[in-house]
Amino acid sequence: MKQLFTFLLVAATAVARAQTAPPTDSLSSTAPAPKPFTFYGAVDAYYGYDSGNDVSNFRPEFLYSHNRQNEFSVNQAVVGVRFNNEQVRGALGLHAGSYVEANYADEDPTFRHLYEAYAGFRPFKKTWLDVGIFTSHIGFESAISKENWTLTRSLMAENSPYYEAGARFTYEVDPKLTLTALVLNGWQNIRETNENKALGTQIQWKPSDKLLINSSTFSGIEGPFGSAQYRRYFHNFYFTYALTSHLSVAGVFDVGKQETAVYGKYDTWHTGAAFLRYQLADKWFATARAEYYVAERGVIINSSTPAFGDADFRAGGGSLNLDYAPTANVLLRLEGRYLQGRAPVFSRVENPSANSYGNLTSSVAISF
Repeated sequence: MKQLFTFLLVAATAVARAQTAPPTDSLSSTAPAPKPFTFYGAVDAYYGYDSGNDVSNFRPEFLYSHNRQNEFSVNQAVVGVRFNNEQVRGALGLHAGSYVEANYADEDPTFRHLYEAYAGFRPFKKTWLDVGIFTSHIGFESAISKENWTLTRSLMAENSPYYEAGARFTYEVDPKLTLTALVLNGWQNIRETNENKALGTQIQWKPSDKLLINSSTFSGIEGPFGSAQYRRYFHNFYFTYALTSHLSVAGVFDVGKQETAVYGKYDTWHTGAAFLRYQLADKWFATARAEYYVAERGVIINSSTPAFGDADFRAGGGSLNLDYAPTANVLLRLEGRYLQGRAPVFSRVENPSANSYGNLTSSVAISF
């Protein structure tokens, strides 16, 4: 893997230099041609501290990003190259970090460090067909920390797909409306785990520069070979709106249903979050978040806590984020967060019936 990282860095740098070479024809247009190759990367280094957690460096097991506490760590380091000449496109990105260790634990080691790897082309005008591994079509928050309004991820983001593998067909109706249809291996898995394929859709509409509306769906049968398999339906909705040049809001709501062992019976989960982001000064931003999560009998939440039984998983709370961006590609962040739920949602070795959770997390993130 080290050699692959090194090769990718050298190749991307060579391509970038070749693309910036001056034209040999003195009569060429002064407007530079679009560069088909782009080189990108990001590093998110962090330190977090949880109140009342003195015996473990792990945060609750259903949190996958920034999931270490009382430890200096790297949540994600990603580097990649993308190609797009408006007829053919593709990408290869590699990553590592505590987020990868936690969220890709069930993937084969061969695929665990692939952030994205896909090839695509335009079968018709205004359309793209991509096949491979790409970021999820679901959710307001992404795996790359610097792109998000808050430092840590919401409960809904942590328990819905960050990545997916399959085929993606995108139709750019106009600059304001994009439609996407997907055939996938499943709910956040690169390798196929059963004989079924899942379907997904996405509608993204931007009626103005201030407003963005997104609707994403998922339908599939989940469960690995040799075990029970249940049909799952899911819908994600979010919007962002710039109230002023300094103040923006976002609202997110997810709802899903999954079959149970009882014929005709479904467990339901629903979750929501509201975000308020304000620019305090030229380089300073603050974001407040309120959220909740309810899952019948703990469906979807990947918790090994045996005390749930038939009880619902219930949790909610809020966070306050302070960001400082000294330059365009550097972001320093500090976040305080408090969550409370039905015991033993936040169970710890020293407190197995804990029903609350508080933490501070700091981060230095760069992108290029």
